Order: sequence, then C-alpha cells, then structure tokens
Amino acid sequence: MPSPGEAVVGLLRQADSLAASASAVASDWRSLLGGSEPLDWLDRRDPEHIRRTLPAMKAYGEIYHRAEVRGLDNIPAEGPVLLVGNHSGGTLIADTFVFSAAFYEHFGPAREFHQLAHDMVFRVPGARALVAPWGTVPANPENMKRALDRDAALLVYPGGDWETYRPSWESSKIDFAGRKGFARLALEYGVPIVPVVSIGGQETALFLGQGNRLARALRLDKTFRIKVLPPVLGPPVGPTVLDLPIRFPLPAKITVSVGQPIDLREKLGSRAGADDAYELVTSNMQRTLTRLGNERTVPVVG
Repeated sequence: MPSPGEAVVGLLRQADSLAASASAVASDWRSLLGGSEPLDWLDRRDPEHIRRTLPAMKAYGEIYHRAEVRGLDNIPAEGPVLLVGNHSGGTLIADTFVFSAAFYEHFGPAREFHQLAHDMVFRVPGARALVAPWGTVPANPENMKRALDRDAALLVYPGGDWETYRPSWESSKIDFAGRKGFARLALEYGVPIVPVVSIGGQETALFLGQGNRLARALRLDKTFRIKVLPPVLGPPVGPTVLDLPIRFPLPAKITVSVGQPIDLREKLGSRAGADDAYELVTSNMQRTLTRLGNERTVPVVG
C-alpha cells in the first residue's frame, strides 16, 4: 500500500495531467475560432504532453477498465512496424486508450507511435485536441506511408466504423469487412505486422447492429465516409445513434493481447499477395480473440 505522502503525490500528478489535457482542448478551440490551419498531424505528436498526461490515462485504464495488456515485448523496439488491431467500442474506443498508454509506458514517449482515426474525430476540436498530441492522425494512405517513412510504430484498424459498431454478441469476432489495405502496405514496405487483439470494448454499451442499409440510403458514405448508422444503448441517455448525443462507456474489463510479429514474405513467399496476407493475419487474430473470449465468464465484469 502507498503511504499517504505517495498517494497525495499521485493525485497531484493526475490533476496536472488533467489540467494539461484541458489546456490542450482550450487551445484547440481558440485555434479553430481564430481560423488558423492545423499543423501537419504527424508533427502534432507531443512527447512532453504524453509524459504529463500518461499517469491520468494509465489510471483511467487500470481503475475504470481493470486493463490488462499482454505481450508488449513482441513489438520490435525500433524501426517501422505495422500494428494491426480489431476495433471495438463505437467512437469511445477504450481499448485504444488502454493500449496507447501501455505502449508509451513500455517504450517511453519519445518512441514514434501513431494511431489512425476516422476523419470525423478531427472535425471536433475538443476531441482532436485530446488525441492529436498522443500521435493520432486521420486514417488515409498518405499518413500511413509517411508514418512508416519516419520509422514509426503505426496502429491501424482495418475494420474501421464497420467493426467498431458490430453487435455486442459478436464481441469475439474479427470483422475487417474484406479491407486489405494494411496487407498491401506491409508488403510494399516490407514491414512486420504485429497483431493487437483486444476484447471488452463491445461490452462498454449494448451495440444492436451496424445500420448499414440506412447509412447507404442516407448516402453517409458519400458525405462523411461513414458506412454505418448504428443504434446503441448506454448511459446516461439510453438510446443513441453513432454515440450521439452522448454516451458514457460502461466499466467493462479490457484485455489486450499483442502477438508475435508476422513477416509476410517469410510466411507466404516472395510472390505473396494481399489476399493471402489478409487471410493469414485475420485467422491469426481470430484464434487469439476466440481464446480471449473463452476466458470471459461474465459480460462487463470479464
């Protein structure tokens, strides 16, 4: 047990972390209202900000979600690497916050690390102010390639909005919807793929389905690059759509398992293609997710 003095120091550090985050949000709003253009998203990663706010992010994961992250030693200590994850939890992606905090604690804030997020995140000043200093960038091929050119560890979620809004009863299912861009990128750059498999995100609310037919009817894909319009039940308002107007995540236990690096050329040969690479990676991740699912006995509690 920590001494009273240590407990006070810990609380002061977390307060400082929260104050830093609030300051970043306020600054981002001022930037938006002033009409100034944002900096290059990759350059907005701020190691000092990460160092200050890491204690609060770590406390959130460990206390609220009882976070458990396994296998971080499987990630190469340096050089470009493609971290491929399954996406869960709607827009409130607790497993991403949990993994990012564990990554920076393990490797240090100086390690170049970027995570991809939907464009909609960067249209909301408060949201983008919270995630951009941690290395989050808009999900597009240009940012993916530029991150790898910088020898970064790059976390991608091929399933995107489709997978993160899958029904809660499909919590133990990998569903990338046939999107193979990550496989083509890994083959082009010759970088290893490290599977990052998580469970618990689909238990932070009751996800009732993707609503893809309605999204197509409303042409949301053409306007906002959104392929789903999902109904979700969660506190404090009950029913929401795309987590709007507001939703708080339930305190589901989040478990993340980092797998061994996969060298696609070594596994599939010099003529490896995206189809075979997609099958290899998704089947590997599905086995891990099935195992994690079998470990859980009670929803939310884990």
